[in-house]
Amino acid sequence: MRLTERQLNRTTLERQMLLRREPIGVADAVSRIVALQAQEPASPYVALWNRITDLDPAAVDAEFSAGTIVKASLVRLTLHVVHASDHPAIHLAMVPSLRASRLHDRRFTDTGLTHADADALLPGLLEFLAVPRTGAAVEEHLAQALGRHEQRLWWAMRMFSPVRHVPTGAPWSFGARASYVAATGMLEAEDRPAALSHLVLRYLAAFGPATAADIAQFSILRAPVVREILTLLTGHVVEHVGPEGETLYDVPGAPISDADVAAPPRLLGMWESSLLAYADRRRVLADDHRSVVIRRNGDVLASVLVDGHVAGVWRHVDGAIEVTAFHPLSVDAWSGLDAEARALLAFVGDRDAAVYGRCGHWWDKGLSGTGMRRLGT
Repeated sequence: MRLTERQLNRTTLERQMLLRREPIGVADAVSRIVALQAQEPASPYVALWNRITDLDPAAVDAEFSAGTIVKASLVRLTLHVVHASDHPAIHLAMVPSLRASRLHDRRFTDTGLTHADADALLPGLLEFLAVPRTGAAVEEHLAQALGRHEQRLWWAMRMFSPVRHVPTGAPWSFGARASYVAATGMLEAEDRPAALSHLVLRYLAAFGPATAADIAQFSILRAPVVREILTLLTGHVVEHVGPEGETLYDVPGAPISDADVAAPPRLLGMWESSLLAYADRRRVLADDHRSVVIRRNGDVLASVLVDGHVAGVWRHVDGAIEVTAFHPLSVDAWSGLDAEARALLAFVGDRDAAVYGRCGHWWDKGLSGTGMRRLGT
């Protein structure tokens, strides 16, 4: 099947539950979405609010506390929220990348420690983390085990060790001072081929149809590894043809949306997964707007979705949602965004007086756009 750009856009929105909110539980929604980027603690909540009918943020709190959804360092070397059943396979699939990102970094190698030194400390570390511990407590434990304090040791080990973050409280379950615990039910190294296949198939179910380069972008697996996995999955994936003749992979039977399906306005949170899951981000984010939304330091600003594409950015200020549009929007679009703003302000409620407030400096420096409105008041 040859697919158009608009079909791909609508299919992504459909699979990412952004065409309509659904009456679905939090854990099931996370499973559908696969991975929610979570450096900013509010982002998984805002992402789920965009997708679940009448979401109560307390329901997200409860799933974090119960451990049915897990926050850990995973794909793209960043914090993500995944369903607990996906965590063992995704972690194992990513371990070599997670290790290399830290153990080959000068901030670790300058300590004089080796990979073997870190590996020797891992069993004792996981035993220590049988109960939740603060980062400071872990650093002290490692200093005692090593015989000296190395500030970058825990910085390196927390990236690739099988650990997860523990909820520490309001407003968004995880505060500035992280707490950690050893993850349970993890897989053995010999299970990695199956873990890699699991990761690719779960990605395609949530974000497909997609190219091999898209899979590599989502996961930061090397291109040869992705190609090898796809070869091993012959018979378990189907192929489509993209708008420019590229090969798109997908799971059999996955729905392809019609190009003319309506896409409602949405106020997406920081690091929205649907903006970052592709090598070719034009599916949702035009090249002309990419540098405004994705900043050089890695920040991905909270963005505005109109007709399925990013049409601006937003921030929460003075009890309102301030939208900066990249191009003129219709009266209906502004009306829809105002309704979304009212709902978002009600959702945030008293939890956070200025969600994403730390990003205000980007507005202070100036953002290109054709119009700014304060909505939801």
